[in-house]
Amino acid sequence: MRRSVRTRVHVFGPTGRIRTKTDKVAGEEPLEIRLGDQEFTVMMRTPGMDTELVLGLLLGERIIRTASDVVEIDFSTGLDPDGTRNYNVARVRLSPEVSSALTENGGLPAGQERNIYTSSACGICGTAALEAVTKVSSYPLPAPEPFFDPATLCELPNIMRDQQPLFATTGGIHAAGLFEFGAGSPTLLTVAEDVGRHNAVDKVLGWAMREDLLPLSSCVLQVSSRASFELVQKAAMAGVPVLSAVSAPSSAAVELGNSLGVTVIGFNRKGAFNVYSAPERLLGN
Repeated sequence: MRRSVRTRVHVFGPTGRIRTKTDKVAGEEPLEIRLGDQEFTVMMRTPGMDTELVLGLLLGERIIRTASDVVEIDFSTGLDPDGTRNYNVARVRLSPEVSSALTENGGLPAGQERNIYTSSACGICGTAALEAVTKVSSYPLPAPEPFFDPATLCELPNIMRDQQPLFATTGGIHAAGLFEFGAGSPTLLTVAEDVGRHNAVDKVLGWAMREDLLPLSSCVLQVSSRASFELVQKAAMAGVPVLSAVSAPSSAAVELGNSLGVTVIGFNRKGAFNVYSAPERLLGN
């Protein structure tokens, strides 16, 4: 498993001159997730923080609520055609309580059956029942009232950028950062990188689950991409009240933010940002 791969490229310059060089591109490999013996999904991801990725995904799908709902995640069964172990299969052993609940629902929560393939660009396109993507969070969001200085939000993208080594070397990877706002400046808890923006978010939320930090009621989730529906939903599932993106939100993201009470922030760059939903967390009532 490689987080980045060296490849030979041909560079066409403005003068028409062609030269060759070795460049790095972001690693992207499949990860098959199985719940016991049941195939759940196959996703494309950048290797690294795979345990956190699995936990975050299962949290977002309402299959688990805490790390104790998972007894074991075994990565030892994946094999290449030549028999080499590749760690691209995650077999999840759930707690007896969670397994029993899933069995009562025919193996997965109602409406949560997934198509077998999920690309790195889409986190919900594999969900069989579209209405199931509007999920009820396991963790309630805090009241929509100010808990940080809005000006400090402008610092988050730059703080996160300093912790993105794969982006620095490949230029082709997303990141998500989890910031806690207490007294004083925001504290960066963790950063994850992945070719899929939703994977990066799952990784940081899965990390928070492993650290027993849920719900993340005093945190802001910063992403290096646009703010999509799925990212708002994932934030809400972990109790994150604010999602900040460096690019634009989608209409569905804004609607879901208003519906759930998640503060959706877009275009957070160059010292300014737009607030699209639940502005009370910045402005007060």
